[in-house]
Amino acid sequence: MTGPIVYIDSSEILDGKLDEVKAGLEKLVKFVDANEPQLISYNVFLNADGTRMTFVAIHPDSASVKLHMDVGEPEFRKFRGLIRLLTIDVFGDVSESAMERLNQKARMLGSGTVTAHKLYAGFSR
Repeated sequence: MTGPIVYIDSSEILDGKLDEVKAGLEKLVKFVDANEPQLISYNVFLNADGTRMTFVAIHPDSASVKLHMDVGEPEFRKFRGLIRLLTIDVFGDVSESAMERLNQKARMLGSGTVTAHKLYAGFSR
């Protein structure tokens, strides 16, 4: 079954790095907006005390996830030393090559886990 893929990742913001992370996020969102028009939605959330950030993205398909990892990798690298990636969860039918790229990102930015969740039932409009 194909359909949109929901991507959620959560990271710890390292002590004293919140201002650098915020500045980097502004640049990252602009970069993704300019270079990945296929994305349906791309949002980042910060918790109230600025210790955790969560990305929520909606991709039209697995190819979009892989493209995001390929195009965005140089930008993601800029967050080394600022965050510790904790989890990546992808919901939908993700290719093995996209999963490998997600695992590479997790290793690059921390020691987080990557989990794929297959669709069981539902619909998209």
